[in-house]
Amino acid sequence: MDTALAAEAARREAVSRADDLRAEQKAMGKGVATAAPDERAALLAKLSDLAAEVKAAEAAENDAQAAYDAAMRRIPNVVQDGAPAGGEDDYVVLREVGTPRTFDFPVRDHTEIGAALGAIDTERAGKVSGPRFYFLTGVGALLELALVNLAMDRAGANGFTPVIAPALVKPEAMEGTGFLGEHAAEVYKLAGDDLYLVGTSEVPLAAMHMGEILDLSAGPRRYAGFSSCFRREAGSYGKDTKGIIRVHWFDKVEMFSFCPPSESAAEHQRLLAWEEDMLAALELPYRVVDIAGGDLGTSAARKFDCEAWLPSQSRWLELTSTSNCTDFQARRLSIRSRDESGKPAHVHTLNGTLVAVARTIVALLENHQQADGSVVVPAALRPYLGGRETL
Repeated sequence: MDTALAAEAARREAVSRADDLRAEQKAMGKGVATAAPDERAALLAKLSDLAAEVKAAEAAENDAQAAYDAAMRRIPNVVQDGAPAGGEDDYVVLREVGTPRTFDFPVRDHTEIGAALGAIDTERAGKVSGPRFYFLTGVGALLELALVNLAMDRAGANGFTPVIAPALVKPEAMEGTGFLGEHAAEVYKLAGDDLYLVGTSEVPLAAMHMGEILDLSAGPRRYAGFSSCFRREAGSYGKDTKGIIRVHWFDKVEMFSFCPPSESAAEHQRLLAWEEDMLAALELPYRVVDIAGGDLGTSAARKFDCEAWLPSQSRWLELTSTSNCTDFQARRLSIRSRDESGKPAHVHTLNGTLVAVARTIVALLENHQQADGSVVVPAALRPYLGGRETL
C-alpha cells in the first residue's frame, strides 16, 4: 500500500508538471503570433526548447502513470469478514462428509492401478513431453470423457450455459483476472504471440464480457467452461512428482458466475453446494475447508476448498475450489450491470471447479479400488461409460 501511495504522489506531481508546461507552451504560442518581427525569432527558439520540455514531461507522466497502475494491480482483493486469519496452514475444516474406507487388502496408488488397467501412462508421456505429463489411454480416456459429460449435464441442470473456452488469452485477460501478480511464475507465456496459456477457464470466462454492461435482472449469468489448463508448477520441486496429482496440463470444467453484488454471498454457497453434490455423486469421502485470508491469492475475497481422501497417502487432496472475487475482476475488466436505479455498477464474479479431471481420476481409482485390481464405477457415472459397473 505504501508503494501505491508513493506512486500516486509521483503520478500527481508528473501530471501537474506536464499540465503547467502545456499551458505555458499554449500561452507562448499565442504570444508568437502577436510578437514584433524582431522578437519572433527569439520566441520561436524558446518555444522550441519548451516543446522539448513538454515532450520530456509527458514521457515522465506516462512512466508515472504506468508505475501507478502496476502498483495498484499488486494490491489484492479485500478479504471478506468471516474468513479465518492466518496463512496456508490456518484453514478451518467446516465439515467432513463420508467415511474413508478401511481396506482389507494392500492399498495401491493410482499410478499402479492406472498402469494395470491400461488407463494412465506417465512413462511414455515423459518421453514425449517431459515430467508432469501423462497419457490417458483406453478406459482412462473414456473416464475423462465420462467425467466431463457428467459435469456438463449437472451444470446445465443448474442453469449454467456450457462453454468450450479458449486456452490462449491476451495479456489484458490474464492481468484483469489477477493471474499476473503473485501467480505470474505459474503462467506459461508465448512471447512470440503475446498470448498466455490459461491455468483455468476462469480467465477466458471472466474476460468474455470485458467492457460490457450485462443484464442481470433475471439473476446471475452462469457459464460452465471446459478447457485444457496449463501450470508451470513453479516452486513445487519434489512435491507430488509421482503420477498425475500435480501436472503441467490437465482438463477441467469450471463454473463461473456474473452476479449482482447483493447476491454474491448466496451464490458462493450455491457453487460450493454444487461442488459437494458432484463429489457425493462420485461417492468420494471429502471435507470442506475455509481458506485463511493470507492464502487467498490476489483476486479472491473468500474461498472454500473441497478435499477428497487419498487412501495411498492417508491424506486429504484438494479436488475443487470456489472463490468469491467480489468486484475485483469486474473493475479491472470493466464489467458492469445496472443497479435498481438504472445506474451502471460493477458486478461480482465467482468461480468454482466442478471437476478437475486428473485429480478426480486419482481419487476415483484409489477410493473405489478392489482386491482383484478392478475399480468400481460410481452409479452416477455408469451411464456415461456405457453402463459399466467396473473398470
